[in-house]
Amino acid sequence: MSDNIPATASTDPASVITGASILLDQVSKRYPGQAKAAVDGLTMEIPAGKIVMLVGPSGCGKTTTLKMINRLIEPTEGRIVLDGDDVTGINGDDLRRRIGYVIQAGGLFPHMTVATNIAIVPKMLGWSKDRVAARVDELLELVSLDPAQYRDRFPRELSGGQQQRVGVARALAADPPVLLMDEPFGAVDPITRVRLQDELISIQKELQKTIVCVTHDFDEAVKLGDWIAIFTEGAQLVQYDTPERILAEPANEFVENFIGAGAGLKQLTLTRVNEVELQSAVTASPGDLSSDVLSRLDQQGHDHAVIIDGRNRPLQWLSRRQLARLERIGSTRDPRLPVVGERATLNDALDIMLVSSVGAALVTGGRDSFRGVVDVETIMVAMSQAHARARTSHAEGKPVGINTGALTALDGPHDGTAPLRSADRGAGGE
Repeated sequence: MSDNIPATASTDPASVITGASILLDQVSKRYPGQAKAAVDGLTMEIPAGKIVMLVGPSGCGKTTTLKMINRLIEPTEGRIVLDGDDVTGINGDDLRRRIGYVIQAGGLFPHMTVATNIAIVPKMLGWSKDRVAARVDELLELVSLDPAQYRDRFPRELSGGQQQRVGVARALAADPPVLLMDEPFGAVDPITRVRLQDELISIQKELQKTIVCVTHDFDEAVKLGDWIAIFTEGAQLVQYDTPERILAEPANEFVENFIGAGAGLKQLTLTRVNEVELQSAVTASPGDLSSDVLSRLDQQGHDHAVIIDGRNRPLQWLSRRQLARLERIGSTRDPRLPVVGERATLNDALDIMLVSSVGAALVTGGRDSFRGVVDVETIMVAMSQAHARARTSHAEGKPVGINTGALTALDGPHDGTAPLRSADRGAGGE
């Protein structure tokens, strides 16, 4: 194994990592009748509590690698070690109960209710009825679906985004340390996709699982990944680094071509909404008198009021004109609200704002709680500042967004905290 190790970003000491490390040690998969291996001698370590994105051209072995981790596909050679245990010696069904698995469009059983879908693995593990019911409601809350409204619905009664949320809840039902995701957001519209990505980031911040995700979308990999693994044919690992490092220093021409034009712009999208200053807003609750809300708008010089529910989640964003037509504020949620998560990229925020008549977006944090308002002007200033930093760093020869002091650790000994790769950065290229 190589000692060429990327430096690990600092971890919030207050966060509790519930994920498990994964080691793929010289793993191969050869199918009968095929001259080349689908996966050929792959060695890489996936750190506990991190999101690792697997990307590469079609047919390069991404999904095969993912499915070998939970042995939906059996490896031909090599070891896969989960938190110190060699999974090749574990019963396959038992292993898969320890690893959550999310596929495109949720993969829900259509004849089962939402609650029954989520409860499948806990019931197989012999949980009591009360414990299962409590877990179902807890997970629906986690993925921002009201249990009273959704637990008894069937998949056909849900939108694509709601089905995908239920799929994530089902994968987390037995609190597995590892979550595998295969193109999880590929079957939904762009706006829903952004919201689901934000939801995953929010969930990960709270749970700190180990997440391995296959995607064909490099922008998604940059947004979600703590680490990105770029494969060529046969799952040969060309570069395994942080998004910042890959964008600033692609290992070779293959990586440059895979990233495509506009790598500098992608660098800017690494800036998150929670890194810019949010604006305050006048808030109100269902049942409030509209006249009182209008008075507060006058006092604070605002033109809109954010209506929030009892858990501080935004329901509506009403203008003065809309408020003037009402006597009291209603409790209906507007499905067209321009909402963006605080961990969303500036690029995502701009996309959301383009469909907003207000030229701004509501920012939410964990469990969809309201944080503030961000507008186009704020985003444009932040992106201009990021662009200026990028130009300065480029002139000084420093990668943007990188702790350059930590880069000296790249050639240091492996200490068990950073990903291990099967080849030096740049292998298979220059």
